[in-house]
Amino acid sequence: MTTTPAQPTHSSLTAQLRSAGCVFAEEEASLLLEAAASPAELEHMAAQRIAGLPLEQILGWAAFRGLRIAVDPGVFVPRRRTEYLVELGARYARAGSAVVDLCCGSGAVGSALAAAVPGIELHAADVEPAAVRCARRNVEAAGGQVHEGDLYAALPPGLRGRVELLLVNAPYVPSAEIGTMPPEARLHEPLVALDGGADGLAVQRRTVAEAPLWLAPGGRLLIETSVRQAPLTAALFEAAGMEAKVLHSEELDATVVLGMSQNPGPNRP
Repeated sequence: MTTTPAQPTHSSLTAQLRSAGCVFAEEEASLLLEAAASPAELEHMAAQRIAGLPLEQILGWAAFRGLRIAVDPGVFVPRRRTEYLVELGARYARAGSAVVDLCCGSGAVGSALAAAVPGIELHAADVEPAAVRCARRNVEAAGGQVHEGDLYAALPPGLRGRVELLLVNAPYVPSAEIGTMPPEARLHEPLVALDGGADGLAVQRRTVAEAPLWLAPGGRLLIETSVRQAPLTAALFEAAGMEAKVLHSEELDATVVLGMSQNPGPNRP
C-alpha cells in the first residue's frame, strides 16, 4: 500500500529551508506551497531547494520588475540589481527604438524594458543554447526576437549602425573568484554566464570595443558592472571613443556604466 506524504505546514517547511541556509526561508516556503500541485510535488521541490537548486529554477520563473520571467534549469537567474539596467534604459528608449539585450540569459532585461516602453524594436542574443531557448519564451511574448551566437555575431547585419540602446549584463566575475560564489550559482548556472576572465572584463572588453560599429549616432551603451570594476569598465568606454558615466543605485546595490556614441543625430537628447 502506497502512503501519500502529508502536506507540511508553512512553519515546518520554513524551518527546513532555514536549517538548509535559505536566507528568505519564510517567503520561499510560501512560494513553494503555492506552486506545488500535490504534497508529493512539494516534497520533491523542497528537496531540490534544500539540495541547493536555485528557487527560480525550481518554480520555473523569477520575479523581475513586476514580471514573472520564465527560467529553465541551467539558465542564469536574473538578479534584482539588474532591474537598475532596465530602469536606466527606460529613460532613453522610445517606441520604434532599436534595442538590443546582449548576453541576454533568460531575456529578462529586454522583456522588462518592452513592458516599460511599448513599441520598441527588441532584439536579444546569447551564446548559450539553453538560454536562447528560455529567452525565446520571454522575449517573443514581448514582441521581440532572440538570436543565438557570440555577442554581435548573433545579430542581424541590418542592425549594424542603428541600435539606439544596447543593454549588456555580460559576465564580470573574475575567474579566480568563481569558487567563492554561492553554490546555487556556481553549481547550477552556466559558467559562461558567470566567468568574466582573469580580470572579469574579458567579455565587457569585446562588447565595448565593437559597440560603436552597431550604435546609431547618439545611441547609448549601458553595461552592468561592480563598484570595484566600474573605473576599469569606464576606461574601456573611453578607449572606444565614448565618454563614460558611472551610475549607482544604493537601493539595488547596482552599478552601471553609461556611454553614448559620438556625433549624435539631430533632435537627440
